Amino acid sequence: MAGFFQIIEFRTSRIKEIEELGRPSRTEGSNQPTFRRIVATADRDHPGTYFTIAEFESYDSAMENSGRPETSEFAAKMAALCDGPVIFRNLDVIWEDTGNGAGRG
Repeated sequence: MAGFFQIIEFRTSRIKEIEELGRPSRTEGSNQPTFRRIVATADRDHPGTYFTIAEFESYDSAMENSGRPETSEFAAKMAALCDGPVIFRNLDVIWEDTGNGAGRG
């Protein structure tokens, strides 16, 4: 079983602008995304704190995505809208429970 998650934590008072920035048309650019899925979340207990959770097939796939010019451009624009530093967590999947009683790992 392979898998990799990247969690991006940030604080902002400009979340609507970041949401718009993060929703480009899927017809833009010629590269296929390397992520499986991305989930944007808001911390209920800490207003103004957000987490983006990106799931990738592997660490290598995530690093391929990070190395793309469009990813760097997005990250720079997003950082300019944040109220402090952006924190990245890079997580290898070591175990998983799919809810059907059969954990994997």
